[in-house]
Amino acid sequence: MSPSAASSTPAAQAAFDVVVIGSGPGGYVAAIRAGQLGLRTAIVEKDTRFGGTCLLRGCIPTKALLESAETIDRAHEAAEFGISITGAVSVDMAGVHKRKDKVVQQNAGGVAFLLKKNKVQTFAGHGRIAGTGAVTVTNAAGEVTRLETKHIVLATGSAPRRLPNIAVDGRRVLTSDELLELKEIPSHLLVLGAGAVGVEFASVFKSFGAQVTVVELMERLVPVEDDEVGAEFEKVFRRRGIGVHTGTKVVSVEVTDDAVRAVLENGKGEKSQVTASHMLVAVGRRPVTEDCGLDTTNIELDRGFIHVDGLQRTSQPGVYAIGDIVAGKPQLAHAASAEGILAMEHIAGLNPTPIDWTQCPGATYSHPEIGSLGLTEREARKRGYDVKVGKFPFQAIGKAKILNNTAGFVKIVADAGCHDQILGVHIIGPRATDLISEAGPLLRNEFTVGELARIIHAHPTLSEAIVEAAHATLGHAIHL
Repeated sequence: MSPSAASSTPAAQAAFDVVVIGSGPGGYVAAIRAGQLGLRTAIVEKDTRFGGTCLLRGCIPTKALLESAETIDRAHEAAEFGISITGAVSVDMAGVHKRKDKVVQQNAGGVAFLLKKNKVQTFAGHGRIAGTGAVTVTNAAGEVTRLETKHIVLATGSAPRRLPNIAVDGRRVLTSDELLELKEIPSHLLVLGAGAVGVEFASVFKSFGAQVTVVELMERLVPVEDDEVGAEFEKVFRRRGIGVHTGTKVVSVEVTDDAVRAVLENGKGEKSQVTASHMLVAVGRRPVTEDCGLDTTNIELDRGFIHVDGLQRTSQPGVYAIGDIVAGKPQLAHAASAEGILAMEHIAGLNPTPIDWTQCPGATYSHPEIGSLGLTEREARKRGYDVKVGKFPFQAIGKAKILNNTAGFVKIVADAGCHDQILGVHIIGPRATDLISEAGPLLRNEFTVGELARIIHAHPTLSEAIVEAAHATLGHAIHL
């Protein structure tokens, strides 16, 4: 059932066990799990399709662009593999967008099917808390439907954060929302912010043929990652010809009909100027919690983010919050999904275990990719662990050579004071976002480096780098 089809639902509704506001990867997963648990469930979505920012304007379309970027990179490397391509290899942006939109539509349709399959009733419109045990839904025609419910789950997601001194015009100065729909390839893209969003778009448009410059206020790119991962990432970006300015802020921006001129200032107070055709503002995301009825509750906020306990409960009885709107939690689709399942299992009385956030993987889908789980070396030392570290480069892995993609490494952070228990795994290189999943059971079950070293890995595979990193941590890497 589509949200638009649900708008004709009569105003008088039976009571629900739970109403979810928002159908992103937190909301729709929560609703599906509620349906599986036999809860009378409704979901409210103001967009014309299900899936939220992740599916419609974030994770999925961005990764579709990245796949197109990888394809053009592979085409340029064809001769290295003994393949001859006659004629020029070029990017057809209309075709890129057509495929991206197709992938998004297929996924959105899949979400709609799963909601229907699990007997989740859908409502199209803007959802608001309307006092204790009630949600109002205002559709496009201004018609209001009141839903009575025992529990409410807020899953309203996030939007690109903007800066007060930089006006986003959607033409020259863009957020990720507008850049996803840009029909031309920028001649020069200036990226403000080197988190996952910024470096992913930088990677895409460099592969598409644009000149790219990245500006980051912190001292390294991808600043949430392990220090050595960030250093390696910058090396690869520079080798690709991407301009990098770390420890640098944008002082001013001037926009003309055909250019963006930004004045930069580094930590020494030295100023420089970059002139680009387009500028991406990728400085984080803000919670979408305005106009959702919080004024009718006692919910505690922190700069718009909602405080919850370990079971996703807010300070308002019967109201839960999940996903990007939750204070102090990672703004990741898979984190939102886990929170949605946790909330619904608690509502259903299953007594679930709170999430251990040190075991939530991070993933950056640029070239190179990054996958990380657990403590960085810096954080482990800060917490007082007797740290032992081992690294193994993809350059020494046969499968990486076969792929012609050998940049990067696997790094293991372990506790020497506790039988070399694994505290963190950090991967930069080919298929890192897939490989990091192997680390989940290792940390969950408190594996030691020695136990990992004895797990036989298939050859030739990229995953051999993980077991080789274990041997390296123990001081006896086999192929290095």
